[in-house]
Order: sequence, then C-alpha cells, then structure tokens
Amino acid sequence: MKRSVFVVEDDPDISRLVKHHLENAGIGARVFGTSKGVIAEAQRQRPSAFLLDIMIPGEDGMELCRQIRGITDLAPVPVIFLTAKTQESDRLAGFDIGADDYISKPFSPRELVARVKAVLRRFEPPLTQQKLRMGNLEIDSGAMSVEVAGKPVTTTATEFRLLEYLASRPGRVFTREQLLDAVWRDTSYVTLRSVDVYVRRIREKIEEDAENPRFLRTVRGVGYRFEAPK
Repeated sequence: MKRSVFVVEDDPDISRLVKHHLENAGIGARVFGTSKGVIAEAQRQRPSAFLLDIMIPGEDGMELCRQIRGITDLAPVPVIFLTAKTQESDRLAGFDIGADDYISKPFSPRELVARVKAVLRRFEPPLTQQKLRMGNLEIDSGAMSVEVAGKPVTTTATEFRLLEYLASRPGRVFTREQLLDAVWRDTSYVTLRSVDVYVRRIREKIEEDAENPRFLRTVRGVGYRFEAPK
C-alpha cells in the first residue's frame, strides 16, 4: 500500500512545495489549510504520518498532536512538526506531547523527504521479529505492540523503538548519544534532553511507579539501562 502523509499547513506555497516533493518521492500527500476535519479524515483513512505546522488557524499543531495521541487508532501514527519555531524549548515541548520529529523552516526539500522517510521507517516491523516477556511486560516487535499485565499500552513509533532497543539488550548501559545514534540516527535535530523526555514518557506508560522505575533505570552520569526482573 502506498504511504501517505497528511500535511497541515496554512501557507499555500509551502504546502504545494511539500506535496510536490513528497509525491515525487513516491509518498502520497493530502493537504489541509487548518486543523478542521483532519482528525475525522484520519479516522476514515489512517495516514502513514502527520506533518503539522504549529502556527495554523484554529487549533494549533500542538493541540492537534495532543488529540492524535489521545485517540487509540491514531496514537501510533508518526507526527512530524514543520515550523519556524526553532528554540530547544519548542522542540522539547513538541517531543513532550509525542512528536517524532521536528523540521525547522526554512528547510531543504531533500532534507524534508529524507526525514519523512526516516520516520516512516521507524514504523516498519523489523525483519527479525521477536516477543520479549519480562515480568508483567510484553513487547511484540512484529506487531509493534506493548502490553503491561495483559493490557495493551499505546506507544508512538519512536517510543516503541527506544523501548525495544533497550529491552532487547537488558543489563547494558547506554549513553544518551548511543541511544540517539541507534534509534533516531539523524541526530541533527534531537538533543540529549530529548532522550530524557522519551524515557519519561515510556516510564509513565509501563512502570507501576514512574518515579521509582523497575525496568528503565537511570545510571547517573552515564545514561540508561533496561533491567529485566529476576
């Protein structure tokens, strides 16, 4: 099935540029000038990813992302912000509500296409599929699903990749730099603090007590490790 991206951008010149280059790369693109109707259309025909401008009429891109993450069927779909807001605090705010990438304006069309493809790859099941069971936690790499005590837990594509990477290597300590290289690969837009944001989000979903984690442990001064219960 052809991959498709919902582009929410109120500048018609930018939206035409994005649509043109995505379609030239074999990725379908549907453009929305505002957030109105985006959720309803996505529930009718789920896109492969959302590309959201933050400053759009009506509900802004941040609020639209929050809504996407709150709907079970849409929550796993990658969200990429495309915006002129470039401060680290803006990026961290985006990652904190579940964004998978953050592309700053002005951008090169080649970079945009490469980054969209990179995010879409995170959503593809790995060639080698496995089920990891540790205590009350189960991670199914083929289905890209997580269960805690038999109940499904919704994760974003990036959250799943980070959790799977650590859980498949229990006991090993990884620096934030190593996790950036392994999960994000293109690290030009992600800071070390972004890793902390994602770890906190995962803990809130899989740990009984996120402040005293059982699985995702902090190694002070170094990074993180996954600890399988005995």
